[in-house]
Order: sequence, then C-alpha cells, then structure tokens
Amino acid sequence: MIDLTGKRAVVTGAGSGIGRATAGLLAELGAAVVLADIDETSGAEAAKEITAAGGEAAFVRCDVSKAADCDRVMAATGGRLDVLFNNAGIIRRSTVCEITEDDWDLVMAVNIKSIMLMSARAIPLMAAAGGGSIVNTGSGWGIKGGAQAVSYCASKGAVVNMTRAMAIDHGPQNIRVNCVCPGDTATGMLADEARQLGESVNAFYEDAADRPLGRIGQPRDIAGTVAFLASDAAAFVSGAVIAVDGAGTA
Repeated sequence: MIDLTGKRAVVTGAGSGIGRATAGLLAELGAAVVLADIDETSGAEAAKEITAAGGEAAFVRCDVSKAADCDRVMAATGGRLDVLFNNAGIIRRSTVCEITEDDWDLVMAVNIKSIMLMSARAIPLMAAAGGGSIVNTGSGWGIKGGAQAVSYCASKGAVVNMTRAMAIDHGPQNIRVNCVCPGDTATGMLADEARQLGESVNAFYEDAADRPLGRIGQPRDIAGTVAFLASDAAAFVSGAVIAVDGAGTA
C-alpha cells in the first residue's frame, strides 16, 4: 500500500536517529530524498548510505532555525516537493527556574521556528504540484507533561497544536499536515538526556522501557508511521496527532 515512487521528500534532522531511519525508508519506498542536518559528517554519511543502496539522495547542511539555510534546502528539491518531514529537534532537561534564556531560545528555535521556516517554503511548492504531505515530529511530552523538561514540553505542545492549525489552513490546497509523537526512542538524543541528568545511559533506557510493550522505540518504528502519513494510503488523514510510543501515553 505504501509506494512513494516519483515523490520528492525533505527530511530535517536526517543525519541520525529518527530522521536518518526515515530518510532511508522513504528512499527504499521510491522517494528522492533531500537530507538536511546541521552535522555535515553524519548527514553526508546518511545520504551516501542511501545512494549506495540504490536510492536517490542529496545532503544539504542546514541550521533549521536560519531562513537562508532553509532556502538552500528547498532549492535542492529542484522546485518540486511532495513530502516534508519536520524532524529536527533538541532537548534541554531543566525546570523553568534552572533553564537559561539562551537554552530556552535555542529549543524554541530548533523545535518550533524551524517548522514555520521549512513549511512556509515547502507549501508553495506542494500547492503548485497539486498537494503534499507534511509530518511534524512532536513527542509524548507534547501530549502530556514531564519532569525537568519544561522547554521541551512547551515546544512539543506547540508542535502538536501548530500541526492542527496548519492542517486547517492548508487542507484546501490538498496539503495534509500530521504529527507523530514518539515515545522514548533509542537515539543519540535519548542518551544525551541521561547525561544531562547525570544518570547511567543503560539505567535510563531500562526505566524508559517501562511501558505496556515493554521496550523503548527504535528509529524504524517511527519511520514506518511517517512513511504511511507521507503516502497515498493516508490520503484522508490530516490534522492527526499519532502517538508512536508502545502505549506509553495510554
């Protein structure tokens, strides 16, 4: 049911974790993918993996909080775009009393502003092609609160409702906008959370696995949901907020 042959996609945060897995899966399903990441080494490696496997991929170094960088990513699409996966994100574990102003601004710039910048450039291209699919990465903590993560919770809550607003605004252009909300997933960001809190990574992962399915997520788990939302199999799905978390928020 999921065939992306002939589609063009942009994935942000594509150098590692969920973004890397999703870029690879979209390419496997036939899409030509532009990978965007601030880490030039990992982003270029991810694109090379796709092309070595027979897929079509290009890498653009991008700070998603900068308009000029987002312009360069969109230019790499050749002027046509069907799928945008707004996945780039960061976390700073702290309370509202502990977080610095710089860290707050950085989290909001990467997690929210980037979606505005990338989507504003993607939507005209999609509209010109007759429609498209935008998928935003939220979080289980965009649905409910969490301890010592006030800026992250605030940003992901904003992503969830921003998704709904975009779906309303751009549905008439046949552009579907949805949000995936991963639970704890085995990525570098999850390991970094443990370090920020001064905890053992292994112990942190064990605690995160305390959910009905009894494990943490793997990047490919989330990639599969994104691929579905990007495809025609989800042609009537828009404005949805889908938890991909092993029933962690249930």
